[in-house]
Amino acid sequence: MKAYPYLEAVRGKSPVVHHLTNWVTIYDCAQVVKSFGASPVMAHAPEEAADMAGIASALVLNIGTLTTEFVESMKIAAKAANNKGIPVVLDVCGAGATPFRDRKSFEILDSAKVDIIKGNSSEIARIAGRDVRTRGVDATEVSHDLREIASSLAKARTCSVVITGKEDIVADAKALYLVGNGHGMMSHVVGTGCMAASVIGAFAGASPDDLTAAAAAGLACYEIAAELAVTLSSGPASFKSHLFDSIYRLEKKDVEAMQKITT
Repeated sequence: MKAYPYLEAVRGKSPVVHHLTNWVTIYDCAQVVKSFGASPVMAHAPEEAADMAGIASALVLNIGTLTTEFVESMKIAAKAANNKGIPVVLDVCGAGATPFRDRKSFEILDSAKVDIIKGNSSEIARIAGRDVRTRGVDATEVSHDLREIASSLAKARTCSVVITGKEDIVADAKALYLVGNGHGMMSHVVGTGCMAASVIGAFAGASPDDLTAAAAAGLACYEIAAELAVTLSSGPASFKSHLFDSIYRLEKKDVEAMQKITT
């Protein structure tokens, strides 16, 4: 598959991506969506969550800084997104770290249709029912077959599943993509995982007919930009600035020459 047409769709359609997301990384999530050419909105209040979802092209939920009240807003927004028929992305940030976080993840998944579940290896393994623990929001070693976990969870939940890592896994019941782009510097910047969920939301909102391919394309473009940014950077702070610039300047020739998406 070619990733660039999905980037063109984001830039051409400028989808509105409604977020109920992590307070630690909220600015970066908005900026990464804006840099790709989409339109971010961050509306958390339960009084407007449904209305905002109603004018959006995609909804991104991130439980990184969850509270009981915040999750209730997420449920309201997700049900409104389902009613409109727009994609819902859930970043199960920190799943496997505490029973509360696990419980709230499953509450969201059971209360509305989630189209894309995204997390690192231990987060997704926990959501898939494996007995693993997550170290805060950082992945721990998972001894199980991650491709099998992604595919089985996708089948069980009738959705797409994204496992981020050195090689990203993007799967649904019928297809599986591996995305080999990215750079180790990303692990030294807070928020690159949350930003990935927002990127997936932007690409899903622009190409809702094939969410699995859209998610893989979004990750590839995001991570290609990271590869370009690191050549201009001296450390994590300059890398983040160059990442936004590289996303904004991303060209067809770069994407087509550098994408590493296999099936």
